[in-house]
Amino acid sequence: MARLAVAVGVTSVGAQVTRRSGTSFYYAFRVLPGEKRRALYALYAFCRVVDDCVDEEGGEGEAGLARWLAEVHRAYAGTPQTELGRELAEAVARFPIPRGCFGDVVAGCRMDLTTRRYGTFADLRVYCERVASAVGLASIEIFGYDDPRTREYAVELGLALQITNILRDVGPDAARDRLYLPLEDLAACGVSEDDLLGAARAVGVPRPPGLDRLLAFEADRARSHYAAAARALPPRDRRSMLAAEIMGAIYREILERWARLGHPVGGERVQFGKARKLWLAVRTIPRVYWGT
Repeated sequence: MARLAVAVGVTSVGAQVTRRSGTSFYYAFRVLPGEKRRALYALYAFCRVVDDCVDEEGGEGEAGLARWLAEVHRAYAGTPQTELGRELAEAVARFPIPRGCFGDVVAGCRMDLTTRRYGTFADLRVYCERVASAVGLASIEIFGYDDPRTREYAVELGLALQITNILRDVGPDAARDRLYLPLEDLAACGVSEDDLLGAARAVGVPRPPGLDRLLAFEADRARSHYAAAARALPPRDRRSMLAAEIMGAIYREILERWARLGHPVGGERVQFGKARKLWLAVRTIPRVYWGT
């Protein structure tokens, strides 16, 4: 069914979900050949639907997570029951995506049902590796790579992207009574939970002492993971990772714009329009291919 839909030019469920979400990943995926692009769309759509199980009002919660994980197992067995499952089945049949990556993503989303605070960065890193680095490890199997060190690149880039998302989403997360910034970092900067949540929920109120230092510290942590990803990427796999490098370029620019705006923790979410994303994607190509 999925193959027929592609053959006659009907947009896949994965592509529809990816485009509708407004994610910057959509523009990175566009540089890929059709077969790889469809697989990435299916992977992203899976991540989107399981995230919606725990983030959206009326989401299915644990029942939804269990249902989608069961559909992943059916996809690997060649017996999916949904259109997205059929697209996933096609992807895992064509590319060596580890089944455990899907399990890790679901486990990370499950943490959002039970964990609203993280004491240390080590605690938070477990979450980030599940919801982001696992996606990177699945993605590089679709991109294709030769050097095993590229797996380290996927882990580090996933951490960088997720920390960037955490920083620009402090406000929306606060509305769900979630605080991802490690409590040990708040304590080190003299910022209480109530101070941070209050600043996120009430735009325009005076910022508590220490908040700017805290957010600058977290931004530097994200930058350190972008830098670690750059160091880890073997030269022989750079071109294969073009889509991932475009993702990194867009998210790094989001991080820097957020920083230039003064590390906002409430109000409008920092993001780019289509033209800016396309420009960043185009600018990344010569850097990846020719180092310019």
